[in-house]
Amino acid sequence: MKKISIIPILLLFFISSCNDDFMDRFPETSIGKENFFKSEEDLRIYVNSMYNFPTVWHYVSDAATDNATTTGNTELKTMMVSAPSSETILNGWDWEELRNINFFLENFNNNNLPVEVLNHYEGLARFFRANFYMHKVIRYSNVPWYDYTIETDDEASLLKTQDDRAMVVEKIFEDYQFAVDHIEEVQPDGAVNKWVALAYMARNALFEGTFRKYHQELNLQNTAENFLVMSRDAANALMNADYSLYNTGNVDSDYGALFSSTNLNGNPEIIFHRSYEDGLLSSDWWSFMFGNYEVSPAKDLLQSYLLADGNFYSSQQDYETKLFVEEFENRDPRLYQTYAYPGWELINTSTYSQGGGIYIQQLQKNFSGYHQIKGFVNEKEEAVANSLDIPLLRLAEILLIYAESKAELGALTQADLDITVNALRDRAGMPHMTLNPNVDPVQEARYPNIKINTQWKELLEIRRERRIELAFEGFRSNDLSRWYAGVLLENEPRGLYFPGLGKYDLTGDSIEDIILIDVSESIPESENKEENELGVKLIYYRVGFQDSDASFYLSEGNKGTITTVKDRGTFVEPKYYYRPVPATQITLNPNLNQYFGW
Repeated sequence: MKKISIIPILLLFFISSCNDDFMDRFPETSIGKENFFKSEEDLRIYVNSMYNFPTVWHYVSDAATDNATTTGNTELKTMMVSAPSSETILNGWDWEELRNINFFLENFNNNNLPVEVLNHYEGLARFFRANFYMHKVIRYSNVPWYDYTIETDDEASLLKTQDDRAMVVEKIFEDYQFAVDHIEEVQPDGAVNKWVALAYMARNALFEGTFRKYHQELNLQNTAENFLVMSRDAANALMNADYSLYNTGNVDSDYGALFSSTNLNGNPEIIFHRSYEDGLLSSDWWSFMFGNYEVSPAKDLLQSYLLADGNFYSSQQDYETKLFVEEFENRDPRLYQTYAYPGWELINTSTYSQGGGIYIQQLQKNFSGYHQIKGFVNEKEEAVANSLDIPLLRLAEILLIYAESKAELGALTQADLDITVNALRDRAGMPHMTLNPNVDPVQEARYPNIKINTQWKELLEIRRERRIELAFEGFRSNDLSRWYAGVLLENEPRGLYFPGLGKYDLTGDSIEDIILIDVSESIPESENKEENELGVKLIYYRVGFQDSDASFYLSEGNKGTITTVKDRGTFVEPKYYYRPVPATQITLNPNLNQYFGW
């Protein structure tokens, strides 16, 4: 079986284009049912235009969750601090992509191709339709279902109201099942195969099953188990396929290597990835995730990583007041491959004004002081960054889907843990998880509704493992949504802790690197700055409360944790788990309804 990357050379032009661009080049009127869909090449070209998978930007898509903060605007961040309405939230209600898919499904078999070939391409189109609708359901819950193209004079379809979530989701998983049953297992590099469809089926069945279980406003709790079984079985099928965790035995680098590779072809863990090559198709990577551009990791995520002996970080009496260097002592090795740690050497300095060498984090107002190295290309050669491959489907996620599904069903065994969570911990050199684990009060407080489960203690640790293993891969927002845990987003993301003014070591060599002074003081001229014992001038920062003109803000003015935002706002439940139908669309179609308080 071939592992799948998204951008093969022969398909480069089409896959890197979006649906709208493709249909602009080949509109329905010029394709003509009589002139197109006559050969397998025609079908391949059309299907390739449907590819719309995430890019390198998904490494910062955890921004504005409890994993990371951002100074940029995000939809939910704006909602929580404003008075959002259908007049202000206008994006998302777009259907051109669906029309293109349905147009294909109505015309792809106007030829004499073998039935197995036609079934393969129908499976691909239905896979993309399922993905399209899953995004819509996640955003709106109830949406109109269309499995045909709508003509401009079809008033009944144009003025249709939404279908119930249950009906639409049933159709979605009919599409996924057809795709799994008919898409070929072996495909060229860059093409969706059966295993990709199965992975998306597992991912979205877990989402739907847990969403129904924890969201009482849907009144669909009695159907949640069906989707949990589906996610369990789909994940299990993938676990029995030709994939395995990438593991060379180097606990300090194997995990991080997955996100800094210029060639993921043949990697046994990768089910699907975007492949880039300098001079042919650039990844558009730049070091936005490091330094102080918009996004910075949060202390809350850092504190979720276990100690190296398997104990909770929060089991330490003074864990909230540990200094930066102490925070990284004896931790899960995945932390050092996700966060820049004391003593880490910075090579790629493109957005880091202090230059290269041993890392001294640059502290700045509205940023946490932590920096992300997962997905960061620490190389000077631009060609390396341009060629960065992006893993989109990893076996690691599938293992976690299986473990979570089994625990949600109350059927998790130690053998299940050993082939899932503990396989991931083995790669990281971490102690195993066992059934009936000890409870971390901090983790327990995050999810007060989890105790409806018989295996809630196991679920707490599976959720921890998922957060750590999949950090900064774009899962956290949907995870909090499906677990009915959106109120966690109200907590202001925190940064480094400083017990007071004075000098601090940030590199772990016991030599001071920075000095904090009160906001009322002035930073001296260069010739008057203090030097450390190596003869290097200290970096000065003026600290104070939010809204002062300090270099960065501390929670108690002259001491405390770095604060990144004054007020995160309010997460209104269940309303903010959904989005309104834009008012402009209600004007066009008054039969559309608003739900959940919108």
